[in-house]
Amino acid sequence: IRDLVRSRGLGDVYKRQVMDDQKSGNALSEEMMSNLIETIKKASTDDSVKVIILAAEGGIFSSGHNLKQITDAREQSEDGEPYFKQLFDQCSSLMQLVVNCPKPVIAQISGIATAAGCQLVATCDLAYASSSAKFATPGVNLGLFCSTPMVALTRAVKNKHAMEMLLTGDFIDSIKAKEIGLINNFYEIDELEKETMDIASKIANKSSVAVSTGKNAFYTQSDYDLAEAYDFTSKVMVENLLKDDAKEGIGAFLEKRKPNFKK
Repeated sequence: IRDLVRSRGLGDVYKRQVMDDQKSGNALSEEMMSNLIETIKKASTDDSVKVIILAAEGGIFSSGHNLKQITDAREQSEDGEPYFKQLFDQCSSLMQLVVNCPKPVIAQISGIATAAGCQLVATCDLAYASSSAKFATPGVNLGLFCSTPMVALTRAVKNKHAMEMLLTGDFIDSIKAKEIGLINNFYEIDELEKETMDIASKIANKSSVAVSTGKNAFYTQSDYDLAEAYDFTSKVMVENLLKDDAKEGIGAFLEKRKPNFKK
């Protein structure tokens, strides 16, 4: 398998996974998704890694699935249905891996993100873009509604904003993307990497136990009603308070010193 995703460790604090298949617009082909799944899994179990950053080479973050491969698959058995099922099952696995990963996953978007590429942005815990980046779920323009990107999009932005993107297929710019909550912020292209790394470093200095606990609780409680959510998170708080990092952090605050969290 070609190495379509390069991993770069930076100070044993965070890893920057860089998609690099510019000829296909960094399309989420089976090969690209396999590479992403493998690298994220490795970083997830590496205790020295605190934060994972997904970035891309070139002016396209990701163009979504490879439409040429999808077209070629129609020549296979059953008009390509087995391939299509495998492709979207793999994509769903990738997106769920990002959410279930114990480390925060940040998208660094230097260019265009469309369809499943936009889905990946919406799925990441945080997203920072260049001021020239653009986002779209344009499947409807091709007679193929972006149903799987819709899952992540509707969990990131309000319904009417999501429906506007899904029904029109139009691009939105970084200003609009920040306004509706698809991204956290945007910067000039020459500042994007530094600003993203600054956020990653800030998170990396927190307690890994607290961050992992909090990320899991965040996504779990979002599916509960109000009473269930409070019942669940109250139990999480108790369990968190019993951890050494909570004892150290509270003690450091009261003693007016910097906490020394376990690595």
